[in-house]
Amino acid sequence: MLKVGLTGSIGTGKSTVARLLEREGAYVIDADRIVHDLLNRQDIREKIRSLFGDVFREDGSVDRKKLAKIVFSDETKKKQLESIIHPEVFKEIEKFFSSIRKKDPDAVAVAEVPLMIETGSYKNYDVVVVVYAPFELQLKRLLEKGMDRDEAIRRIKSQMSPEEKVKYADFVIDNTGSLESLEKQVKELYRKLKRMAEKKD
Repeated sequence: MLKVGLTGSIGTGKSTVARLLEREGAYVIDADRIVHDLLNRQDIREKIRSLFGDVFREDGSVDRKKLAKIVFSDETKKKQLESIIHPEVFKEIEKFFSSIRKKDPDAVAVAEVPLMIETGSYKNYDVVVVVYAPFELQLKRLLEKGMDRDEAIRRIKSQMSPEEKVKYADFVIDNTGSLESLEKQVKELYRKLKRMAEKKD
């Protein structure tokens, strides 16, 4: 089995690439989805309450927008949240890899993790794939999703730049063109990853 780390900065299109890899036959887990599930766990909610106070909706669920506003404007708070969330995310990803390895030894197993390089967890993968798009395109995409301009810029600036992330990549997917171009790159990438997975085991 080949452990693939898929990353890229916000607005570069890594989720689209993850979906396309899944369509080709890869097994994919999304760190953001894990975080979403973790925020529903009682023990995690209690830790968040003790550190961040009232960032909850009336039904008791975490108000992710309220929490994001706090952590993206305060580096210390951001690190505190990461210290709660990241170890749990890594555990879930390892469980995922372990289950895939048992059922499909020649699998291409992909973990989509936005902060893989920032946290150093990119070292845990056999291969690192970085999805690239420049700042102007990141901003355009976030604005199209309805994000406020200042908030979008703050989010982009809080992460390592796409240009910096590319330096850590074994493979780069350039997401500056059409969907057709992206699909073509992903098909070619999957073929290479599949060959690597088969040779590995």
